[in-house]
Amino acid sequence: MNRSTIISMLLILLGGGFLVFRASTGRMGQSYVRVAQVNAEESLQKQLADLDDKLAQQADKQSKESQTIKASRDQLGQRINEVKGLTWTTRTPVAPKHRGEEDVEFNWPMTIGLWVSAFGMIAILSFLFQDNILYKLTEAILIGVSAAYAMVLGFWDGIVGILFVKLTPGMVRETVIPATPLEAEPEWMFLVPLILSGMLLMRLSPTGNWIARWPLAFFIGLTAGFRLVGFLEADFVQQIQATILPLVVLEADDTINFGATLKNTLTVLTVFCCLIYFFFSIEHQGVVGGIARLGIGFLMITFGAGFGYTVMGRIALIAERMSVLFDDWLWLIDPTGKRIGLF
Repeated sequence: MNRSTIISMLLILLGGGFLVFRASTGRMGQSYVRVAQVNAEESLQKQLADLDDKLAQQADKQSKESQTIKASRDQLGQRINEVKGLTWTTRTPVAPKHRGEEDVEFNWPMTIGLWVSAFGMIAILSFLFQDNILYKLTEAILIGVSAAYAMVLGFWDGIVGILFVKLTPGMVRETVIPATPLEAEPEWMFLVPLILSGMLLMRLSPTGNWIARWPLAFFIGLTAGFRLVGFLEADFVQQIQATILPLVVLEADDTINFGATLKNTLTVLTVFCCLIYFFFSIEHQGVVGGIARLGIGFLMITFGAGFGYTVMGRIALIAERMSVLFDDWLWLIDPTGKRIGLF
């Protein structure tokens, strides 16, 4: 066996032995939840009390808003009679230091999820040592799970949460989203996106897949139009506006604010030098060349700051992942006091 294989086996054996010891003593990777029973009738009674408070605050009892509140209150009162005796259980994650309390229990699904997440992070980080099959497998799982999660999220947030809520609010409220407003009425205008979405599915048909080109062209054109306006405002108009600054800033008593004046002067000077560098109608020699070289310096400072910001963002990500490994999973650190008094 070569040296890298021996090192890998030693690390696996040492790490595995450490994990077995820590897990057997109950000192790592455990998740707990607080269990509570929720009574549907009591929950609706609280909502009814909130509506009564809103109605009491209305000065005009005959206004449209007051009538809407009254209608919602009447519908809510009818639903209270329908849900009598209906209860459900909620489980709220709590810190491990609360284990042993009467309403706190060990939660297997969250614990398994924590261990899977930890092993996934270790598998991804193993690429720093060398490329291996464990890294490739974890990478494929991550991509597949992310794609599936995006699809499910899009279905519930887009199709159910928007389209179905707008077209059939009553059915959605009675089946999947009880929080749908009682006063919501069907908005038939949303039949248009429903038809366009159905036309997109014709892409899967062996014949007639040309039908999908029309909604696709509409969506691309609409998105491009919205993005064009947004980018024009953010990347063009606002950046120009940010450089139209007074070189001398005066206070209310007509005294000069030297800090703001220096800041505005440097901003205008920096932009001017950078623009001169990109002005190619004049040869960059003499004074123009000096200003252009100064603009290059400002550009390098800007690019360096941007690169440093990106690096710091990546460091923040890895620090957060390391916190999950050493705090939530291994219980080697406790910066937020989640396990005070546990050992």
